[in-house]
Amino acid sequence: MAQAVAAPSARSSKQSITVVPSDRTLKLERRLAVLVTVLPFIGAAIGIPALWGRGVAALDLTLFFVFYAISGMGITVGFHRMLTHRSFETIKPIKVGLAVAGSMALQGPVIRWVADHRRHHAYADKPGDPHSPHLAEHEGVKGVLTGLWHAHTGWFFDAEKTNIKKFAPDLVADKAIRKVDRNFPLIALTSVVLPGVLGLLITRSWIGGLTAFIWGGLARIFFLHHVTWSINSICHFYGSRPYKSKDLSTNNWIMALLSFGEGWHNSHHAFPTSYKHGLGRFQFDPSAWFISGLKIFGLARNIRKPTREQMVAKRV
Repeated sequence: MAQAVAAPSARSSKQSITVVPSDRTLKLERRLAVLVTVLPFIGAAIGIPALWGRGVAALDLTLFFVFYAISGMGITVGFHRMLTHRSFETIKPIKVGLAVAGSMALQGPVIRWVADHRRHHAYADKPGDPHSPHLAEHEGVKGVLTGLWHAHTGWFFDAEKTNIKKFAPDLVADKAIRKVDRNFPLIALTSVVLPGVLGLLITRSWIGGLTAFIWGGLARIFFLHHVTWSINSICHFYGSRPYKSKDLSTNNWIMALLSFGEGWHNSHHAFPTSYKHGLGRFQFDPSAWFISGLKIFGLARNIRKPTREQMVAKRV
């Protein structure tokens, strides 16, 4: 079972794993990061107060959960377990479909996402990790808050970006995934607008279309963003550590419930290539259930998970 490896601290090594875009590109990326972060927040800020005394329409709630599930599972099953860690293989249409679904979460193009996450595992909670909450310069409460902010959102604005050719050469060479990566802006726009269009067509009302856009588009992306980012921040700070790992990852059952099983993060870092993160008998892990379903229908192969002996050996 492949493991996350400790990172060298030499400056030359850090330079080799990152690239610095031009000032123009960096400025554009930061503006897009602000846009993608702030607009969903505005949608949630509008939608949540509207619940007071009135609730939310059944259609809006349905669109919220359907698009949350599609884009969320696209991230967990597609971007993370399939493409980043290669914990299973599937046929090309499903592989592309999962990559498109993950792109609908508006967390960046698929190849960049995978490269960032592979770098995270290679240097987890050590210099070189793009989003560890444990590398803050300050101590005490200020250090904790600074670290959590950086891991949650702040790292998006770093000048140094992950060297994609170093960490994801297999995806750069994959024509189908490269096409999904190039079409990220179109997929992202469709993901935001489509719930509103469906609301408009179903209700035949501009108000129905607007509320569907707010809940199925903006608010859904806001909640999914912060759930995913909390795996980087909260699940490297708060929770249990049942397995030995070379980092400070934790299992957090609340985050597991919200993130389709990604909250069993210590288990994942202990066995990063495992298709299943909820290794306990009653640990909620819909992403693993989805992969198991693919296997039942002959659509998933080379599924990887730790043996009982490996799990016992790593128990704390």
